[in-house]
Amino acid sequence: MKIVLQIVLVAAIALLTYMCYESVMTQVRFEDLGEARKTAITTRLIEIRKAQIEYKNRYGTHAGSFDELARFLNEDKLPFIIKEGVLTDEQLEKGMTEKEAVKQGLIRRDTSWITAKDTIFSSNYDVASMRFVPGTQTTFKMDTATLLSGTGYTVKVFECGVLYDDYLGDLDAQLLYNLKHQAEVYEKYPGLRVGSLTEINNNAGNWE
Repeated sequence: MKIVLQIVLVAAIALLTYMCYESVMTQVRFEDLGEARKTAITTRLIEIRKAQIEYKNRYGTHAGSFDELARFLNEDKLPFIIKEGVLTDEQLEKGMTEKEAVKQGLIRRDTSWITAKDTIFSSNYDVASMRFVPGTQTTFKMDTATLLSGTGYTVKVFECGVLYDDYLGDLDAQLLYNLKHQAEVYEKYPGLRVGSLTEINNNAGNWE
């Protein structure tokens, strides 16, 4: 009987050890995968923000859809200044301006018009993938609004984001619930987003 109890005790200890190990590893996997996905997503959101800022500079408002943002990137052209040469210390000390140096042919400043995509990103940037949450076929949710500032000015804003459910839904359900609950308690957006439809935040990301 004593031997049986010892065996049962050893088995119970082994099971408890395994359960503790699995619990720790589940937490580690959740945090590691969550952080890796967060990095990819925030990189994409920053790209969307860059495109939206240039779109607003051009049209005075933000793009209301990814189709419109893609059209802007692929078809619209923005000025790109080609710079050759810089003012020397001696020229600066003499008070020479860049404009004067250009007139005298000492340096070159030419403006070339190229597509918005090439100006903001690069010629091989994949515009079609911009709308998708990295690693998924889920699209970011994006919308625009007009808010009234405290001084009475109207401000054009946009918001683009993805919920925790959409990019962490395949991981541990309890840990995901805890993350969403924490956001709810602190009245935070339950996911990652850039910009806001309810506050003027200079297009900040909620991770920044």
